[in-house]
Amino acid sequence: MSEIYASVACNLDIPILQASLPLFEEGKIEGIEWSFDALFKWQEIPGWFTDLVHEFSENNRLVGHGVYFSLFSGKWSPEQQQWLEKLRKLSGDFHFDHVSEHFGFLTGDDFHKGAPIGIPFTNSTLTIGRDRLRRIQDACQCPVGLENLAFSYSLEEVKRHGEFLDALVEEVNGFIILDLHNLYCQSHNFNIPFDQMMRLYPLDRVREIHISGGSWDDQLSGFEKIVRRDTHDESVPEEVFEYLKLAIPQCKNLKYVVLEQLGAALETSDQQETFRNDFLKMQAIIQHPGTKSAQSVSDFVTKYFSPLSPIPPEDPHLYRQQKQLSDILENAADSFEAFKMLQNSTLANSDWRVENWEPVMLETAIAIARKWKNGF
Repeated sequence: MSEIYASVACNLDIPILQASLPLFEEGKIEGIEWSFDALFKWQEIPGWFTDLVHEFSENNRLVGHGVYFSLFSGKWSPEQQQWLEKLRKLSGDFHFDHVSEHFGFLTGDDFHKGAPIGIPFTNSTLTIGRDRLRRIQDACQCPVGLENLAFSYSLEEVKRHGEFLDALVEEVNGFIILDLHNLYCQSHNFNIPFDQMMRLYPLDRVREIHISGGSWDDQLSGFEKIVRRDTHDESVPEEVFEYLKLAIPQCKNLKYVVLEQLGAALETSDQQETFRNDFLKMQAIIQHPGTKSAQSVSDFVTKYFSPLSPIPPEDPHLYRQQKQLSDILENAADSFEAFKMLQNSTLANSDWRVENWEPVMLETAIAIARKWKNGF
C-alpha cells in the first residue's frame, strides 16, 4: 500500500511561508507543490527558499505546478519556448516527482497576464494539448498531468471535461490533479451532486488532489443566482473536507493531497492559524483508519519517447477566436453586450457553442477576465 503525502502549495510568498512555518518545524508537511514559473516576480531568489525546495527535492517529495504556460493557445509563442527551457534547467537543479499545468489558455495579451479560460473540445485542441504535454514531459523528464477546471460556460461542457482530460493525458501516460474545490464550484453552479461529478472523471488517473477555499459571487448584475468561484481566498469549506473523505478511496493512484491558499488571504495571525487548522484536518482525514490508502498501480512514467516535431502544431483560426474572446471578456460592459459581440464574431455557430453558454456564467467569465487582466 502506498503512502499519501499531506502537502501544501508552497511558493516564494511570505504570508504562505509564515503560515506554514510551524507545520514545517513540527515535521507535519510531507510534500510541497511549487509553482516554479511564478519566480518571475522576484529579481533574486533567497538562498533559504532554495534550500527548502532542495530538501523536499532530495526526498522525492517535490512536485511542480505550472500557471503560465497557456497549454491550448492556438499560436506557439517564444514565451512558451522560454518556459520550457526554464523548466528543463530547473529539472536539472531539482528533482520533480511530477509536473502539472492548468487546463485552458490565458486570456491576456502578455505572458504572465490573463485568466485561464476553457476551450472547445475538438480534434484541433486535442492535438495541440497532446503536443504541449509531450513538450513539457520532454523538458522535465518525469510524469506530467493537468488540473480540472473550476469554471465552465454550460452543463454540456461540465459533462465532457473529464473525458477530454483523459484523452489528453493518455498518450503520455499522464495523470490528473482532481481539485475538489473546483468540483464544489461545478457542483453548485450546475446543480450536479458530487457523486455524479466523480463519475465524469477517470479516477484511476488521479495522482494528486487539491483542496482550497473560494468565495460566493452575489454581485452579478441582473442575476439572482449566486455563483461559486475558485478564488483561493478563504478557508476550506466543510463540504470540501467531506468530498476528500469520499474521494480518497476512489483514487487508487493518489500520492499527494495539497492545501492551497493565496498569500494575500493569509496576512493576519488568525488567517494563518485557520490555514494550519485546515492542514491538520486534511492530514487527519488522510491518516484516518477508515480512509483506505491508495494502492499504487501506475507510476505514470512513459516508457518511450518518440521524436518531437521541430515545429509545434498551431491553429491560426483557433488563435483568432481566442483573441476575440479575450477582447470581449475584458471589454464588454455585461453579458448582454458580450452575447451581442459573440454573435458578431467568428465564435458564433462554431465549436465553442457560445449559443449554449449560460448568461450568468458568461457574466462570471467577464469578472474573472477583468480581475486577472493585469496578471495574477
